[in-house]
Amino acid sequence: MGWERFRRSVARVAADALMPAARVDDLVLAVNELASNTIYHGGGLGKLRIWRDGETVLCEVIDRGRITEPLVGRIQPTPEQWTGRGLWLVNQLCDLTQIRSNAAGSVVRLHMRLS
Repeated sequence: MGWERFRRSVARVAADALMPAARVDDLVLAVNELASNTIYHGGGLGKLRIWRDGETVLCEVIDRGRITEPLVGRIQPTPEQWTGRGLWLVNQLCDLTQIRSNAAGSVVRLHMRLS
């Protein structure tokens, strides 16, 4: 799936759930950051799952990358850092970010309330 088609798919599911446009944009940006991480750190192949559960849209990005830093994405990067902003940005945009990682790979699940 091409990048634009990928982003449109996420936007369509969120908009169909009646998420406000600004939050749709935030979710698309967050999932795009995770997809970029999959390309650079997760072996280049991943899987996206997106669904609605009540008043929340959830997205999962699953790949073969392994995350070993327990606070990844929780500490604001310094201006001197060249990397490490993607998961931090995801944490700023979404209501909840859950990360599970083991030797087989990682699952990052985003929660975004509709309002």
